[in-house]
Amino acid sequence: EVQLVESGGGLVQPGGSLKLSCVTSGFTFRSNSMSWVRQVPGKGLEWVASIYQTGNSDYFDSVKDRFTISRDNAKNTLYLQMISLKPEDTAIYYCVKGGPYTDFSIRGQGTQVTVSS
Repeated sequence: EVQLVESGGGLVQPGGSLKLSCVTSGFTFRSNSMSWVRQVPGKGLEWVASIYQTGNSDYFDSVKDRFTISRDNAKNTLYLQMISLKPEDTAIYYCVKGGPYTDFSIRGQGTQVTVSS
């Protein structure tokens, strides 16, 4: 059974930082592209970033230069380092098995990120 468990969300002031983690199990992590997506209540899922088996990565324009996606294949864990956070980054963040062109259906339960003063 595929499991994706996110953690690391919370309340942070504008300009602050957070690092999200996603511990995975039930599949061969190192052989899969992985992504982060986010969702604001009442809106659809928004792709944030992806990292590929090669270690290369892609980012949504609005988070480029502020967010860094990374992976530790030995720990089967995906990360998202977020700096210079803005109120518009407020959302539930989900870890997704697959790259940017999947339907994002294989994802964890999410972790809430709130950016507010």
